[in-house]
Order: sequence, then structure tokens, then C-alpha cells
Amino acid sequence: MTSELFSPLHLRSGQVLGNRIAKAAMEENMAGEGQLPDGKLVSLYRQWAAGGTGLLITGNVMVHAEALTGPGGVVLDEHAPLEPFAAWAKAAKSGGGAVWMQINHPGRQVASDMPGVVWGPTDIGVSLGRHSSRFGRPTAMTARQIADTVARYAVTARRAEEAGFDGVEIHAAHGYLLSQFLSPLVNRRTDQWGGSPENRARMLLDIVRAVRAEVSASFAVAVKLNSADFQRGGFAADDARQVIEMLAPLGVDLVELSGGSYESPAMTGRPADDRTQAREAYFLDLAEDLVKTSPLPLMLTGGITRRVTADRVLDSGVSVIGMGTALAVTPDLPERWRQGREADRGIRPVTWSDKALASAAGMAQVRHQMRRLARGRTPRPGTHPAIALLAEHRKQRSALRSYRTWLTKSRAAA
Repeated sequence: MTSELFSPLHLRSGQVLGNRIAKAAMEENMAGEGQLPDGKLVSLYRQWAAGGTGLLITGNVMVHAEALTGPGGVVLDEHAPLEPFAAWAKAAKSGGGAVWMQINHPGRQVASDMPGVVWGPTDIGVSLGRHSSRFGRPTAMTARQIADTVARYAVTARRAEEAGFDGVEIHAAHGYLLSQFLSPLVNRRTDQWGGSPENRARMLLDIVRAVRAEVSASFAVAVKLNSADFQRGGFAADDARQVIEMLAPLGVDLVELSGGSYESPAMTGRPADDRTQAREAYFLDLAEDLVKTSPLPLMLTGGITRRVTADRVLDSGVSVIGMGTALAVTPDLPERWRQGREADRGIRPVTWSDKALASAAGMAQVRHQMRRLARGRTPRPGTHPAIALLAEHRKQRSALRSYRTWLTKSRAAA
């Protein structure tokens, strides 16, 4: 069974994706000793590589060792050894597809018990009602800190290419640092990085330029962008349209559209304002509007689990469909689609009334499946979300102890 879904996509860098199916980034939080990829991630990505995707995008790799989204985060900076990353890239490419490293800085979305720094465009913290204390209070970044962070992205991208990755995806969605700069709700700066859409996009654009200057012309550079933040007065579809137009002249190959943040977890199907489709292709309505004017190919991620939905997304003009949760349960789903088959089962959405807690439980369920795959076991999507959340909490406590020890030693050696 063939269709546009299994046709190649030629990118402006010259890279060719074998088909239009991508594994979107999912935060594995599975770093080994020294915040490096180890056998678990190698095993996990080897399974995905055999599943038939044209592109694998890693979970976010952190550009700053003192700013992690979680204690199990992988760090690739100027000090990290490249051998573990080379093994990771080799495994991810073992099925013939491409692998891109998603690179990221959390900004203010850092847990309050994490060591290191909590930065943002301003000192406005994450607002989650009774859960707000889970996150640290940010300090507004200085011009020097912004410049240093831009440089860190470029270093990570260059080293990713040296390790054998085919590209990078710069994460500017889901409420992380670059998304915070883009948001008029969070970015209240009055200098060159705040105010107008051009100023709020300045840091992202500077990073794209710096990355492009450090990597070869054939190395892919993509950006993950919110189609909307799903918060009243926040980053909206018209903002996304303007940012895509600003990215077009800078050598970007692809823009992935998603949506939401910890404050409004639309990426899990639970936005604060209930404006996504309830079940599949959460952001398709917004993507259909953006694709009409986009000068760049678009990838859409969020809730895609069935072949009919994937075909509908491509028919809208989107170039690549991204899947996360579906591949955590059925890693060979693209090959099944090629054979005219579907997944046997999936993870049921967590519909608890507390959306922040439901989002955390949903992510814990997905990580539970990824850890099973990494150990060579079959996924167990029927695991109760409360059990998955408790297990995740225990693993995070252990990872936090390891990260604290490693960071202390790294600071002492610097």
C-alpha cells in the first residue's frame, strides 16, 4: 500500500527523507552516567530505526549543563565526550532513516528542586495554580547570558554533526526558553529582545544563524514552533506565521508545528482553553491555515495515531507527520501502515480534572513504555497512570541525586 506518506521529501539542505513519517521528540529522561546517552537509549533508538520511519528526532538534548528540563536529561556541550553520541546516532540510523538531535534550553521550566540556573526573558514564573511551587523562580537573562546561550546552541549543533547526526531541531515550543521569548505573556522586556514580534523572535533567529554558521550546508536545521500557546493573549497563529516567514531566509529545512506548554498542555490534548481537536491531529486546523502561506515545509505533531489521520494531514499540505506516543507503544507502526495494518492498542488519554497532574501522568505513561522498549520488553499501555506517575517520581529522585553529584564535580573541575 503506497501513497504520498511513503514518498521521499527533498529538503533545501540536499538531505532526502525516505518517507513522510517522523518520530517526534519525546523527553526520554534516560541519561546514563555523566548525563550521557548509554545503552538504554541506543537500544531504544535501534528499535525505532527498524520500524520504518523516515526520520527520528531525539528527545531534547540540553545545551547548558546547569539548565535541564529534568534530572535525567542528556547534555551535549563543549566538554561532553562524543563517543556515546556517535553510538546513539549509529543505532538511530541503522534502519536507513535520518536522525536529528533536538536541542533545547528549559529557561524557566525547571523544577524547584533542581540545582543550576532558572532563567527567562523576565522574572515571571510558571503559573500552575497549586502546582506553581513545583518550578523555580526565574531571573531575567542579561545580554551576556543571552549571547552565551546562543553560542551554546551552535556548539551543540556542531558537535552533533561531528557525532554523526544528520541534523538538529531547535526547540522553540512547549514553553521552553525560546518559546518564552516568543510569548508576549512571558516576555515583557523593553530592550531589543522584547516588544515587537521581530524583537521577541531575535534570540531564535540569532541561534539559527549561529548554528548554520557552524555546520555544513548538507546538515539539516529545523525548528519546532508552537502553532499557538493556547493561552489568551499568548503566542498565536499569526505570530507563528510571522516567525516562519522570518526563518525562511536563514537556511531552515523544516518547521515542526506543535502547541502548548506546562501551563496549557495542548501537546497532550489538554489545553487550558480547550481549543484543540479532542482526539487526533490536535493542531491540524491551525496547520491548515499556516500551510497556505508558509515558505517552508511543515511537519505536524500531536495526537496522530492512525493511517487515515496521517493521510488527511498530508492532504492538507503538511509535508511530514510526526508521532510520539503512538511509536512508544508500537515502534513499527510505519511499517505496519505500509502493509495496510494498524496498531493493536494505544495509551488511553488521562482525563483527570487536574490538567497539570493529568499531563504529568500522561508523560509518565509514555516514558514507562519507552523504558520497557529500551529493556527489550513489549510495551504495556494498560498501565494505570497513577502507577506510572509514582514510578516516574521514584526514578526522578534517583536521577536527581546523580545529577547533583555530577554537576558538583563538573563545577569543581571547571
